Amino acid sequence: MEFGIAEQVALYQREFPTVDPQVETIVQTLNRVSRRMGVAYDRQLTVLGITSAEWEVLKALVVSGSPYRLGPGDLAKRLGLTPAAMTHRIDRMVTEDLVTRERDESNRVRVIIELTENGRDKWLESMRMAAVFEEELLQDISSEERAALSGLLARMLRRIEESQPDALGRTADLAP
Repeated sequence: MEFGIAEQVALYQREFPTVDPQVETIVQTLNRVSRRMGVAYDRQLTVLGITSAEWEVLKALVVSGSPYRLGPGDLAKRLGLTPAAMTHRIDRMVTEDLVTRERDESNRVRVIIELTENGRDKWLESMRMAAVFEEELLQDISSEERAALSGLLARMLRRIEESQPDALGRTADLAP
């Protein structure tokens, strides 16, 4: 059973009286928003027949710019994956016609992963779906409030990135 945030904070205060209810309310709200957004995005990707892991590869290729090509090592580094995990992911994506894997003509040892038209179409449609969802999510927040919220969240993100490394020990995000 999931409690409302106010109830949860009250329970925390009962067991840990010095907890700051305002801080705890903010943190619990951010956590719940993040979880629900993740579920919503996963549902959208399921409709498109791709996983969030595949979407991350598509995104990395798109943000690399035209001609949307990277080596598997570059992709693995950008996504924080081992080369073996990247190879497994690429294998599935080649089968699904999301990317191609070809030898680099200028260096036959090097492999190039390239976004297919189908992969780009899926990424673009996911972005369209996300834009609709995000606009609905923020519909009750004015332009001024959005600017303030954006600034506040950016400050929080900066603080956590400076003080709390991710699971791989990095203190900065890997890619846009």
